[in-house]
Amino acid sequence: MRIGETWYRTIWLADDGRSVDVIDQRALPFSFEIMRLATVEQAVHAISEMVVRGAPLIGATAAYGVCLALQKNPMHGSLDRALEVLAATRPTAVNLRWALEIMDEAVRFLPQDERVAAAYRRAARICDEDVEISKRIGEHGLAVLRGLAAAKGSGPLNILTHCNAGWLATVDWGTALAPIYMAHDEGLDVHVWVDETRPRNQGASLTAYELGAHGVPHSVVVDNAGGHLMQHGMVDVCIVGTDRTTAAGDVANKIGTYLKALAARDNGVPFYVALPQTTIDWHARDGVAEIPIEQRDAREVRFIRGLGPDGRVIEVELTPPSSPAANYAFDVTPARLVTGFITDRGVCDASLEGLLGLFPEWESDVREEEAE
Repeated sequence: MRIGETWYRTIWLADDGRSVDVIDQRALPFSFEIMRLATVEQAVHAISEMVVRGAPLIGATAAYGVCLALQKNPMHGSLDRALEVLAATRPTAVNLRWALEIMDEAVRFLPQDERVAAAYRRAARICDEDVEISKRIGEHGLAVLRGLAAAKGSGPLNILTHCNAGWLATVDWGTALAPIYMAHDEGLDVHVWVDETRPRNQGASLTAYELGAHGVPHSVVVDNAGGHLMQHGMVDVCIVGTDRTTAAGDVANKIGTYLKALAARDNGVPFYVALPQTTIDWHARDGVAEIPIEQRDAREVRFIRGLGPDGRVIEVELTPPSSPAANYAFDVTPARLVTGFITDRGVCDASLEGLLGLFPEWESDVREEEAE
């Protein structure tokens, strides 16, 4: 995507051919900064401290983290340690585990002197494939938005989204935002309600930043405004992303997504989830019982950052210093509340049958697990 006059991905190989450059998302929307990752420890820090975030981008960063570890030491011990420390950074997003398994398969049985080059090639492929997957999600989602706009007839198509599922959450294009970008570029009249997404404000800081840079009309709203907007006919469709989706269609996404789905169901508003196939956990069925929910530092709830009176970024405390806080990063939306999945292979029902209709290669694995 374009920032000013320059086109960016969210992660790319640095000029030295070994290090990796990423956009430091913690600095947005007030400044655009690039961070260089030269060691696996720095990759771990970037993921755990949300320099990078979003399930697909987390996976891509972890893949390059393996490269950085092997660049320093290509022996099996170094590979094993890299896989272990990277896997521990974010427990909910399934792309992390998927990318690490792919990298392990790509290098483990190669001669030691071939591992580094093979690792960098495979990591680059993961990134390129993610861009293509996001583009296809956008194309299939665009068809959904066209249909909704035609049915509405006049006025802007009002879309509500939660958290950030744009190009900053992937390598490029995004998931939930990809159809919106394509609709805007095609000339469809769209307007986006952007949930602020407390506690880290990914909507207010990242989604709003992206949409503004692309020229998409949008309004930032507080997280609890969605139900009100839907009651008054001001939302035509909700589209969100996901960090992990069970084979049965349950969806883990940023905390607050479940409440939006409930409000959408109560008001007859379509609720779509845009997802790449890499976020499907084919081994999980019950999202509430089986998906681990990350609990992050309470400081994210207790403090907030923004621009001070002098134009500098400051952090202020919101709660009484003696009050403890809980910080659940995700919740699970049951499949029954999801209108459909927008995937890189098409649109389907939020169900095992719907997913297998688009991804039949998983049929035998799923049926074997059911029989056990």
